[in-house]
Amino acid sequence: MRFVLVLVLAILFYGCARPPHPVKVRVYRYHLSRTIPGWLKPYKINGKTYYPLPVARGFQQTCIASWYGPSFHGRVTASGEVYNMYAYTAAHKTLPIGTYVLVKNLRNGREVVVRINDRGPFVKGRCLDLSYAAARALGIIKTGTAPVKLIVLSPGKKAGREIVYEDVPEIENGKYYLQVGAFKSLQNAVKLRMKLLERFRVVEVEPFVKNNQLFYRVQIYLGENYFVALKRAEKLKKCCFKNAFLIAK
Repeated sequence: MRFVLVLVLAILFYGCARPPHPVKVRVYRYHLSRTIPGWLKPYKINGKTYYPLPVARGFQQTCIASWYGPSFHGRVTASGEVYNMYAYTAAHKTLPIGTYVLVKNLRNGREVVVRINDRGPFVKGRCLDLSYAAARALGIIKTGTAPVKLIVLSPGKKAGREIVYEDVPEIENGKYYLQVGAFKSLQNAVKLRMKLLERFRVVEVEPFVKNNQLFYRVQIYLGENYFVALKRAEKLKKCCFKNAFLIAK
């Protein structure tokens, strides 16, 4: 039994090490706000459930951005902050609250760094709602919308009068899993893994410690592209794993 346990743990940990990714340093002279802890609770809007990303690392997206201003100024955002149209912030449906994002206007090449502090936009075809200040910096006040590219950055650090951010690898290079269970017993976790392997090619058991207690997470591998993995996760949640959630490694 001891030999089997050692063998299982060896398989679980094998291949975890990855070579470090090179990073680029970007410098911007924009307002730096305090970081707010991410809020990961799923939420429902117009009958559709959204599942915020547990990890924003490597997220990139090309889509249509819009902006919101005076009619929302002073209202409470999803983060609990009061919306300030003159701060460099934005709303996104799934990025963790507090995430710093480089937004590039693909029409004119202008760039701005914003912090996600709200949820939205819930208009089909749009991915980002910018504050008035951010939209003005990007030159989209008059047009209302614009095609943009989003790149998640590391949290900003002050360097004199400047703020330094680091690029992180693209989201297509990540690995995405659906976590379907967590057990105190390794035997129960392995039992579920063996059952799931009848339907899925890759199922992993990952040990973790919480409150000085060892647990074992059971996770189904969904792919390396966030958007593909998200669609698969939504299907599996509807049919089989109601309380499961998407994770990134």
